[in-house]
Amino acid sequence: MHRRMFLTLLGSALTSPAHEWMIAQPPQDIASTTGRLLSGDVVDHLDAVTASLRRMDDHLGSGQTLGLVRQHLRTVVGVLRERSYTDTVGRRLHGTAGELLRLAGWLSFDDGHHTQAQRFFIAGLYQANAAGDRGLGANILGFMSCQAKDLGQLRQAVTLAETARASYPATSPKVGAILDLRAAEAYANNRSVTDTRRALDKAFDKFADSPAEHGDPDWSYWINEAQAHAQAGYCFVKLEDWPRARDHLRAALRLQNNEYTREGALRHALLATTYVQQEQPELDKALALGSQAVHTLTGQVTSTRCIKHVRNLVGALTPYRRTPAVRRFCQDARDLVAS
Repeated sequence: MHRRMFLTLLGSALTSPAHEWMIAQPPQDIASTTGRLLSGDVVDHLDAVTASLRRMDDHLGSGQTLGLVRQHLRTVVGVLRERSYTDTVGRRLHGTAGELLRLAGWLSFDDGHHTQAQRFFIAGLYQANAAGDRGLGANILGFMSCQAKDLGQLRQAVTLAETARASYPATSPKVGAILDLRAAEAYANNRSVTDTRRALDKAFDKFADSPAEHGDPDWSYWINEAQAHAQAGYCFVKLEDWPRARDHLRAALRLQNNEYTREGALRHALLATTYVQQEQPELDKALALGSQAVHTLTGQVTSTRCIKHVRNLVGALTPYRRTPAVRRFCQDARDLVAS
């Protein structure tokens, strides 16, 4: 796999690098003899910073975290170019770079910079191949699928999600659940009820599986039952199955930590939408939940992706704009979008 290809394939060629990565063989030896010898302890420190940045994103959002991720990525790339290391340490470094590229892609996507996100994701696949890390590559494909379905590229979203599932050796139930949930979201956007529910069932079943023999990758820390319920709720919102969506989103909010985070804002916005769209709308509940989402996104977390869901909620409330409380909420939401 050539790096130039990974940095230039965009748009309609979205699935080509996924298939190329799936069949590519990792390099046999990536040791370097340039500069001073690097120990594995340094990679431990680099990975610790990466782990902190992942968790910082959970609480601050993409707008405040991407710059820090890019700075750290430059450090890791500099080490790869300027230091000598063994094949084992080199693979770890490429894995670190791949995960940072995945994180930078996610933050760019969350902040609405889709072309930039795609560049990061595709470069991350190159690094995952160099590291020989199938789980990392499959996770990147899952995020590419998530981006594709948000952009309306539904066929590509399904292809990317299924390529991720097929390419992963299933050594970690948590990673397997992540990939099943990505597939469920892709199918839900494609209005495929049976495939959506089948993928969701597989994801929830994996929470009962034995833990991975050698531990789960740190980047999978975020997947738990609360997140699984949140993604299932999103799927049923897309399928317009409001009762099932509401059950899952309520479960997600009940199980999550008592902190106002980006994902909490998203869950509030989606749950509010179910109350508006049901046969007998409950506007008071919808407005209370929507206001919590707006409050979080105004003062605590930045996320263009979540703001889009608040905008969708405003659209659903349009028939009720004569109600004073609805007008006030819609004004607050417009102020958020404009800020």
